[in-house]
Amino acid sequence: MKLAVYDDYRLAVVEDDRLYDITQVLPEALDGLPQQRMNWLIAHWEALRPQVEARRREVEGIPVSQARLLPPSPHPSHLFAAPANYRKHVGELGVRSVSKGRTAREQGFFLKAPGSLVGAGNRIVLPKGSTRRFDHESELAVIIGRAGRNVPRERAMEYVFGYSCLIDATMRIEPGVAEEERSMRKSFATFTPLGPFLVTADEVPDAEALGNRLWVNDTLKQDANTGDMIVGIAELIELISSVLPISPGDVIATGTPEGVGPFAPGDRVRIAIEGVGDMRLEVVEAEQRAPRAY
Repeated sequence: MKLAVYDDYRLAVVEDDRLYDITQVLPEALDGLPQQRMNWLIAHWEALRPQVEARRREVEGIPVSQARLLPPSPHPSHLFAAPANYRKHVGELGVRSVSKGRTAREQGFFLKAPGSLVGAGNRIVLPKGSTRRFDHESELAVIIGRAGRNVPRERAMEYVFGYSCLIDATMRIEPGVAEEERSMRKSFATFTPLGPFLVTADEVPDAEALGNRLWVNDTLKQDANTGDMIVGIAELIELISSVLPISPGDVIATGTPEGVGPFAPGDRVRIAIEGVGDMRLEVVEAEQRAPRAY
């Protein structure tokens, strides 16, 4: 099943480019915390799925084009990310890399700010007047479905609710000039497009055998397969949950393949992951210069 979050955090089932609103199956109390609706649905999915399916049959759909798509997991408690998780990507950034040849297995994970998430109905906004380099990174996102701690990899896939496409936009370091922390450089508002939809795990037979591609202005820049990941999804969940509890709605960005490169205002970026989704966003410059400019 494909699920979407749109407009004022309403939830929908997606079929044939139409949205079928299922918000009514959730408790009215969540109307005061609409950002939490998806987390609640995921946490209660087993009990609610029959109601979701019944509601979908009852309502008239609207075209996806008439809605503003938000991130399909808009308010995760954590947004985890795997660094250097494709062998050919390790070292391709040269002096601009902080990995120093180490993979996700050695480095572990880092955190991006959940506030950096945007949906397919938004744009990637770069700081006004910046002379820094900003890069695209095409990634498969894993959406967590159950709370857990110290999850062994043998059981880790039981904790996966679904998948989505994710772009990890990044401001690069300038060695000897500007070497900010990685989490900050990747956490500008709009720097984590997620979407367009969430595809439940039962619709993706093997998440580690999917084509992962990204284009800038119709030129293919990244073209790989999730089977090339160094640390697979189960091991990532084991690694992360050994440090922190995982919760329904949490997002794991599983790392980017080779082909990472710059984009700029005026560019159009497209990510497509086989069986998961196809998302397009424009890159623009912020209207105002920030007090602390980058």
